[in-house]
Order: sequence, then C-alpha cells, then structure tokens
Amino acid sequence: MSEFTRAEIDEFWQGWLEANREAERRRDWRVLADHYAEEATYGWMYTPDEHFMAVGRAEIRELAIGQEMAGLDGWHYDYQATVVDERTGMIVGFWKQRSGITNDETGEEYEILGIGGSWFGVGRNVDGSLEFAWQRDWFDLGSTAQTFLAIAASGKAPPGLLDRMGVHGPSQPGHYRLQDLPSPVWPPPVERGDFVVQDRPS
Repeated sequence: MSEFTRAEIDEFWQGWLEANREAERRRDWRVLADHYAEEATYGWMYTPDEHFMAVGRAEIRELAIGQEMAGLDGWHYDYQATVVDERTGMIVGFWKQRSGITNDETGEEYEILGIGGSWFGVGRNVDGSLEFAWQRDWFDLGSTAQTFLAIAASGKAPPGLLDRMGVHGPSQPGHYRLQDLPSPVWPPPVERGDFVVQDRPS
C-alpha cells in the first residue's frame, strides 16, 4: 500500500505551484527552500562531465535556487503538464522557461526551446507533512545558450544576466565532475533500483 494518497500529493503540489508564482513575483526563488527535506538533494546536468548538485536544504536555498538562478529574475517557469504517481511518491512537472523580455521582431517573449522539467521524490516530514526528498531537472542547454546570446545581442539583457553569462560554471560551488558527485545523477532510490518495473533481460 502506498505511503501517500493522491489527494495529499495534489494538495502539496498546488501549494508548490502557488509558491513558485510568489517566488517569481518576488524575483527570488529562495523562498521555495522550505518545501525540501533537511537532507534533500537537488541536481541537474550541464554537460556529461559538468553537473550541479546541492546537498541539504541550506545548499538548495543558497546554491540551487540562489546562486544558479542569479540573473534570471523576471523569468518564469510555467508548468505545462504534471504527472503524479502516488504509489512511488513521485511527481514529474514539465515547464516552459520564459524570460519576461520581449523579442521586438516577433512580439513574443524570448523562450528557451526544447522540453524542460523537474522530477521530484516526495517524502514525509516528522510532523506528517509532505516535502521533497529529492529533485532532478533537465533542460535544453544548447537552446539555453542560444536564447541568452539572442537576448544579449538585442541589447535588452539586464546586467544580472550578462554577469551570469560571464561566470565560469565549473569553478562555482555545487558544480562537480561526474565521478565527484556527492549524490548520483539518478536519485538515490531510483539508482538503487527500488522502482524497477520491468524484468531485466535474462
């Protein structure tokens, strides 16, 4: 029997979406950190040998949704679709990454193309409330670079975004080579095979 009900996960997720909108209004995503477990991990891949990983709520607050979101104030991440599995306590959310900056040629916002999203594992706090035990993101890095460069070429890039573009990523806190990652690319329970749902070839 599942540890979670669909109703409580849905309620938790709605609270997460509301918190995201508030973070975008404030232009500060660090307010989202309270949704994570004290020992949660949050990571993604930039290149096959450059990964980001935050370990623990403090690093998630300061690095994942602090340092790594620098220069992206005014951007918004609108979830287009959500898939919930209450049996495993997992949520997958697919979002579009839009800049809030208008392209004068098209009249539309500059947007990072390709499919982006977040994969979450839900856990339960000691008080019984839900929280995220882990999160892994994916996005189109090539499209991200192209969009950043297009905004810069338009003359509309704010100073924070230009500063971000000049940062040497691998030297930043939380960036690791693959073999040095403090938590695996695949979330720990999935990496262990806790959720294998098909037979392996004999």
